[in-house]
Amino acid sequence: MLHLIYDNPAIGGNAGAAIRLAANTGAQLHFVEPLGFNFDDKHLQRAGLDYHDLADVIIHPDIDACFDSIPDSRIFAFTTHTEHHFHDVSYQDGDALLFGNEANGIPEVHLAHPRITREVRIPMLPARRSMNLTNSASVAVYEAWRQLGFLGGI
Repeated sequence: MLHLIYDNPAIGGNAGAAIRLAANTGAQLHFVEPLGFNFDDKHLQRAGLDYHDLADVIIHPDIDACFDSIPDSRIFAFTTHTEHHFHDVSYQDGDALLFGNEANGIPEVHLAHPRITREVRIPMLPARRSMNLTNSASVAVYEAWRQLGFLGGI
């Protein structure tokens, strides 16, 4: 199983899409508070459709609680501030993919956390700031799951 971590997500629609992504790939989804939405958010509900009951979602009060819940996982932090590409990683069952919030990315203090295995980036054309949060997470989760032979998939 892969772990998908959203650190302080702010947009309900992205959270709903992440729930749908987790339901379709078997990734365990972790939301780290504070959240910029509530689970009654109409955009979250619409984006997640009827997948809420099919996803394994855990809400953590802070990044340490999240990391403590996955003690044996390698944690790959997705950021635009590194030259290491995500597709060069040989993913393993149990790896965690960490994404920051939509406006600011992963806080520097979290990037410096000793549990971070490596910072990685998704290649993009020059002079672009970033991709949508859940689009980025989808690219990453599917690459890791592909490398694992789409375990459990059909």
